Amino acid sequence: MEKFVNKTFLSIQLNRSYSTLANKNKKLLDIVKPGVVTGNDLFKLYNYAKANEFAIPAINCTSSSTVNATLEAAREMKAPIIIQFSNGGSIFFAGKGLNNKNQDAAITGAISGALHVRQVAKSYGIPVILHSDHCARKLLPWMNGMIKADEDYYKVYGEPLFSSHMLDLSEEKKEDNIKTCISYFKRMAKMNQFIEMEIGITGGEEDGVDNSSAENSSLYTQPEDIWDVYREFSKISPFFTIAAAFGNVHGVYKPGNVVLRPDLLGKHQEYVRKKIASKEKKPISFVFHGGSGSTKQEIQTALQNGIVKMNIDTDTQWAYWSGVHKFYNNKKDYLQGQIGNPEGNDKPNKKYYDPRTWLREGEKSMIKRIKEACINLNNVNVL
Repeated sequence: MEKFVNKTFLSIQLNRSYSTLANKNKKLLDIVKPGVVTGNDLFKLYNYAKANEFAIPAINCTSSSTVNATLEAAREMKAPIIIQFSNGGSIFFAGKGLNNKNQDAAITGAISGALHVRQVAKSYGIPVILHSDHCARKLLPWMNGMIKADEDYYKVYGEPLFSSHMLDLSEEKKEDNIKTCISYFKRMAKMNQFIEMEIGITGGEEDGVDNSSAENSSLYTQPEDIWDVYREFSKISPFFTIAAAFGNVHGVYKPGNVVLRPDLLGKHQEYVRKKIASKEKKPISFVFHGGSGSTKQEIQTALQNGIVKMNIDTDTQWAYWSGVHKFYNNKKDYLQGQIGNPEGNDKPNKKYYDPRTWLREGEKSMIKRIKEACINLNNVNVL
């Protein structure tokens, strides 16, 4: 097998190996500070996660309420967390009443959400990764707007507004996918910003990206594809993650209905390791998409094979709604009018219908589900 070894790859190997060996026996807050993590600190964080076989839940947020619930859950678990905004989530954050011509509302919402996270993250005392999710080619104006905001922020603070962005061009030809990602990555690398790219298709539908009719064979990325990505991206920067397909499907499904093969990630690691003649067993930082409904064993196998990030959206959406729904059912008799309840016809109900009351119940239910995700991903007491 061809061994592709040059100064770029040797530098990356040394950097990764140093980061892993130096940090394995330390707690995370000995390595990175609380608040939004970017650049080399994020690189250290992901290597620390791989060395200690845990991954960080990436929670899709749509409001300050869901952001705050996510931060609270991570604080309680003494763990880092990833907050990510999808295109639709960004639009909702800005307000559905805004016109999204030229992705203006999505850009405004993403920036607004990012600034909120930056304002409060340190107060929660945890490392936070600020990320944007699933940008297809039709949404590139949204990406352009976010990166412009990153560059403006970088000029003032020496780091980008977002820790990382994801480009999802997985439906396109591999060559076109890589070429477009590289063009963005070169721009992002100037700010020491991470990129996440998807190679191979995650099935199902999420936030307007519909791959429910994808061919089964396309749901499993080949090792040669992973190598092509690793080789080209490493020429620019080591700050990248790869969302490889191993049977993943967005949305909720019963265990057994989808054939996940997280063991394939180990084969990808070995393939690339041999190509670069590395002693490191896991040179790639993988991302797990479509994690809802996965078994605990599947998750553990993925952790052993180098995933550092796992997306959680469908389950946290349900959890938030479930909390609100249960509150309504428990307090139904107090929610039929502003005045009048079982305690008396003249008794006020304001404290029950106040949005702060029932939204908090949604938050508490969401917090519980995020804590469960942290436990499943071994992301507990790592600070």
